[in-house]
Amino acid sequence: MRPGFPVLLMTLAAVLAGVDVLWAVLGHFQLDWASYFRLGLLVLLLLAGGRFYQRARPDPRLAAMLNGTGFLLAFSLGASVLNYLLLTRAGVRIDVALAALDRAMGFDWPRAMVWMAHHPFLNLMALTAYSSMLPQVALLTIVLATKEPERVYRFLLAVALSALACIAIWSFAPSFGAFSVYPPPPAMALALDQAYAHDLVRLLRDGPGLISPRDAKGLIGFPSYHAVLALLVMWHARKLAFLRWPALLLNGAVLLATPIQGGHHLLDVLAAFPVAAAALLVARKGHAAAKLFSVVNKARNFTIRPVPEGLFRITLKQKAERKASAIKPKLSGFS
Repeated sequence: MRPGFPVLLMTLAAVLAGVDVLWAVLGHFQLDWASYFRLGLLVLLLLAGGRFYQRARPDPRLAAMLNGTGFLLAFSLGASVLNYLLLTRAGVRIDVALAALDRAMGFDWPRAMVWMAHHPFLNLMALTAYSSMLPQVALLTIVLATKEPERVYRFLLAVALSALACIAIWSFAPSFGAFSVYPPPPAMALALDQAYAHDLVRLLRDGPGLISPRDAKGLIGFPSYHAVLALLVMWHARKLAFLRWPALLLNGAVLLATPIQGGHHLLDVLAAFPVAAAALLVARKGHAAAKLFSVVNKARNFTIRPVPEGLFRITLKQKAERKASAIKPKLSGFS
């Protein structure tokens, strides 16, 4: 395990927390400080455990598991708060434009919902797949930590970078999904319903109010972060023989279910592909940079020490034992 890479992740989480606190205090936002404080203590406990198994009792797998879990919790809290704070700075909603583009591509969200309502078993499968996304991220974090500790940090960096990219895009052009545009679909089992969509629209209109982890909502429509996570899990599970095909099939189902169960536009899902690809590329570069940094810092420090006496000294006895060379020197042109 390269020590530089966990430091990179923890620095990212710390900077995000610092920005949140500073903005919340200066902007006079209402935060559920007690709840965030308790969760912060849990984060510190997890990171302290990771540090213990890095330094005091080296166990790279257990350290990666604790560090990874601590980072996931810390970053999720920080990114959620940042997203809520950005409600006061967000641009104009683009849901109507996205719905029009979907129709131009031949995707009709209301008709898709009606069709799924008439196939309750498929809808139940879609609901199950869509609801599995966050547990999948947690499970893959644990599995990668036990199999390849270094890869778990690359996975988590990609998760974090893609989240920040989605938040940045959303802040300039916010959207909440197709279910915030169209009339309610037929009665059916859904992970996110019309009431959820109305709450999102209200938050953008009226502001965040009390920001608390107890009732934090996923605000981002475009690009779909749910779809981004599905792609990241598929990519990082591909080298694990026992997870490769289950992850591919399950997350393929997640991508198909996202417009239905998440109320997303089709374009939300399509936009997840370049975001995930960019996050993977930057995470790989970050891993290489952290590796180089680690190698440089581990380089042996050379110091000047006294040279043992006689190490380079030729004694009289050695001079006496020197023998004449059997080959006489010869200069060109002379014998």
